Amino acid sequence: MADSDTEREALLAAIANVADRLADEKEHLTDLDSAIGDADHGANMNRGFGAAVEEAESAEGEATDVVKAVGRALVSKVGGASGPLYGGSIMAASAELEGGITAETTVAFGEAYLEKMQDRGDAPIGAKTMVDAVTPAVHTYKKSIETDDLSPLEALGKAVDAAERGVDFTVPLRAKKGRASYLGWRSVGHQDPGATSTLFVLEELLATAEDYLDDETERDAAAPAEPDVDPDGTNPEAADDPAANEEAE
Repeated sequence: MADSDTEREALLAAIANVADRLADEKEHLTDLDSAIGDADHGANMNRGFGAAVEEAESAEGEATDVVKAVGRALVSKVGGASGPLYGGSIMAASAELEGGITAETTVAFGEAYLEKMQDRGDAPIGAKTMVDAVTPAVHTYKKSIETDDLSPLEALGKAVDAAERGVDFTVPLRAKKGRASYLGWRSVGHQDPGATSTLFVLEELLATAEDYLDDETERDAAAPAEPDVDPDGTNPEAADDPAANEEAE
């Protein structure tokens, strides 16, 4: 585990990188949301993470305090459903980082974040939401560390791949949650904006980790989307097989 000053520096860099990426992708996210939502996801995420940078920089304490400040900013500044889903889930999961940033605490953070997000949004895999990207990312990260004995950096690389596959998975789905669900079958063929912004966040976390560890990890498009055994009891094939997902529901 790095010392607390290095952890803080890396966290602040990651948050700033995420904010810059979302600013760059603002119009793209708006276009995606225009097709099936309120056309505000890009603006909301840009505004939220812009505020998160300021809140994180002013936060005192350890990694858990910095991350909690990010969550507070997102709850306060991001409109629609994304604020509570992103921000509230981050705030709840931040407690898992009390011991600093380690393989164990980051796995616990991911699991807590996913659990809180699903509790708040009541969205299963296959509902065409950000859960379709978060779930395979969290499960793959956990499996990569606890079962495959990979380094956190290697595990994060596989998690990003899994999230990317999750984003692709949303395209042929019919939306079952949020405003997109009002479109019924017309939502089919569109990429979910929340899943997409989740992927952007994870990509920037990976890029920042590579910078601070002075290392790179290979991306593998064939990375498993979820572990063989899903602790939450959902179908482990659901992230790749829409038919299996519907059976699980």
